[in-house]
Amino acid sequence: MDFPIQRGNFHSIEQFIKSFDQIPRKQKTLLIGIDGCGGSGKSTLANFLKEHCSDVTVVHMDDFYFPSDQIIETTPTQKPIGADVDWKRVVKQVLEPIRRNKEGHYQRYDWKSDQLAEWHPVPIGGIVIIEGVYSTRNELSNLYDYTIWIDCPRETRLVRGLERDGEEARGMWEDNWMISEDLYVKEHQPHHRAHLVVG
Repeated sequence: MDFPIQRGNFHSIEQFIKSFDQIPRKQKTLLIGIDGCGGSGKSTLANFLKEHCSDVTVVHMDDFYFPSDQIIETTPTQKPIGADVDWKRVVKQVLEPIRRNKEGHYQRYDWKSDQLAEWHPVPIGGIVIIEGVYSTRNELSNLYDYTIWIDCPRETRLVRGLERDGEEARGMWEDNWMISEDLYVKEHQPHHRAHLVVG
């Protein structure tokens, strides 16, 4: 797995996985947050952990995007940090129930229909990974047992994003999402307080 450790007490992701039983938990479920800018490899790492560990549930911050009729239509610099993602719903539907040792339930945002879709359960007792940009923002960071930041060059992230979303999405990436993410990193500095930095 090509995720070299930049900061942390481990030499590899595989070594990190072996330490899961030793990570102190605030509740029955091990809560892990994986943050990083768009295209950095958050989903890839989350899926790797799911494949190599037992009883893992992955929750995507992309599933908590606001429908377009609830998004403030202005420039990224005039919006609150991470304003397009409903992080309060992440707390209400996932993090707080899990922290009370109760199953979480969240409604997925569907990008094609631009509305909230089906509900998903989030079981307790195993490992729950919440991955996505803004997942370890200031308001959420202390709710996790362990946080990871994925570092990746801007140019690489853009190439990956356009490969996934198509060249027609370049404007959204360069003029919206990447600017918003830069502001997030500058203001919240999630990379500085992460337990583990990989990239």
